[in-house]
This record gives sequence, structure tokens and C-alpha cells, in this order.
Amino acid sequence: MVGAENVSVRLNFRQIEAFRAVMLTGTTIAAANMLNTTQPSISRALGQIQAAAKLKLFELDRGRLRPTPEAVMLFEAVQRNFLGLEAIEETVALLRRSGIGRLRVACTPALGMSVMPAVMAKFKTHQPDVHITLRTISSYDVREGLLNGLYDLGVTTNCLDLEGAQLQTKVVDQVGAVCVMSRSHHLATNVHVAPRHFQSETLLTLDREDELSDEWRRALRQAKVRPSSVIETTYSATICRLAEAGAGIGVVNPYIASVFSEVLRVVPLKPSIDVKVFVAYPRHVSMSALASALISQISDHFKVVTRAPRTTKR
Repeated sequence: MVGAENVSVRLNFRQIEAFRAVMLTGTTIAAANMLNTTQPSISRALGQIQAAAKLKLFELDRGRLRPTPEAVMLFEAVQRNFLGLEAIEETVALLRRSGIGRLRVACTPALGMSVMPAVMAKFKTHQPDVHITLRTISSYDVREGLLNGLYDLGVTTNCLDLEGAQLQTKVVDQVGAVCVMSRSHHLATNVHVAPRHFQSETLLTLDREDELSDEWRRALRQAKVRPSSVIETTYSATICRLAEAGAGIGVVNPYIASVFSEVLRVVPLKPSIDVKVFVAYPRHVSMSALASALISQISDHFKVVTRAPRTTKR
């Protein structure tokens, strides 16, 4: 037979709420004011929780209730649960205000530095109360996050990781790739750059699978062009900085090139290589009104930006 001292007695929410209020305020009167109730009801709840838990939780010290070490440990557990409840209540409030009040977006770093800030700023003027999470990650991670329900939308220039029946994709812009170099580079006066110009040059390129980088490498092989050396890096922004410093020349999308156009020479490629911006979202999840509105905002952004070549004068 199990002894009475081992029988577990459940604590109810009102008792736990009273305990938390006393821990936060220090007195039963202040706790009663916090919970909009009476001081005797708080004292009664404290007595019940101490009896049920068979623990001494408070000591009276000059008119205030001083928590015991056991009370401090219990309070930590209670706070973790209450913070979770508060997060739920915040989400419910957002849902009441704007339907689906949270939007989770993932994009590649190049677009996160160039296109998405202006898109998000415009979007927030129409949806000021929406909580937005914007993650800048690789196109592979964009795909994985969409498939695993981490994001509502993904924006990328690399469609290699978006193939398959599980994701719906939409092309929202298409422009030509560009070559970036320092303003003092001997090719800086060229009106365009071709594969042959990379002969004996240092090629700045990405160190991972990337549609544009792979296509330019194929163009160099087909032209039988061998750069003198190669510097591989993770981000297109780093390629631009390396080019600015005179470390070599590279081919990037024009969106990231525009961020550095004041300090770089940006030259069109010949033959041209198309760069597309894709918006992707899961097929198996019904799209929220907010996600649909953001797709429209991204499309509108590209409609109003200048369609002139994104290149710079020397």
C-alpha cells in the first residue's frame, strides 16, 4: 500500500497563479491587486498549495513574504510555463487583429541585402501590426525550411534546390548577370565582358552549388578559358568586396552588385546570362492572405524599379 505522504495532489491553475503573483510582488495584498481579487483568497490559495505540495514556500519577514529555496525552484518552473502561455496569448491577439498575424520569410543573403529591405519596408506600411521573421540563408536551407514548415515563403535566385512537386515556384523578375571588378581594373573601360576576358585573371566565385556560378564556369570551359587562379567564397557580397579590393573579377547577380555599385565597376556580360528571382511556397499548405500579399508586394517592387541595365559608369 502506498503511504499517504506519497500521494500526489494536483495543483489547480488558480493556486499556481496566486503563487506566481506573490513571488512577483512580495505581498498577498499586492498579489491580490495584480490578479484583481481579494487578499484572503490569495492567502487561502497559498495555504492550499503549500499543503498540497507538502513544502514550506514562504517565511514572513517584516511584512513581506520571503520565498524559500524550494519556492524559488518552483517559481522557475512556473515562469517557463507562464511565458509559454503569454506567447500563445500574443499569437491569438495577432490572429484576431490580422487573420494570420505572423509571416515567416526566408531568402538568400544577396536578396536579403539588396531587394528584401525595400520590399519589407513597403509591406509594413500596409500591414503595420504583422510580426515578420526574415531569415537570410542558403537556397538549400530555404528549400528545407519550406518543406519542414519553418517558413511561409522563400525568395531566391537559385532554382536548383526548388525542383520537385512539393514546392510551388513563381518567377518575379529576370535580368542579366554582371561582372564586378575594381574601378582601377584594366577591364574597367569595357562596355561588356566575355569569357575570353577571364584568361589569366583571378576568378572570384562561390564555393557551393549555385546556378549562376555553375553556368559561368561552363561558359569558361566551352571557351577554353583558364583563369590564372580562383578564389572561392561563400557569399556574393564577399565576391563584390574582393573585387573592390582588386583581388580579381567575378560574376554575380545584379541585385547584390547594386549594393556595391558606388565602389565597384559593374559591367554587363556578353553573351548574357539570365538571373531569375523565384518566390517559393509549399504546395501542401494553404497560403495565408499575408503571404499572398507579400508575393504581390515583391512582384510590384520589380515592376517599378528601373529596367535599365544595372551597370555603373566609370
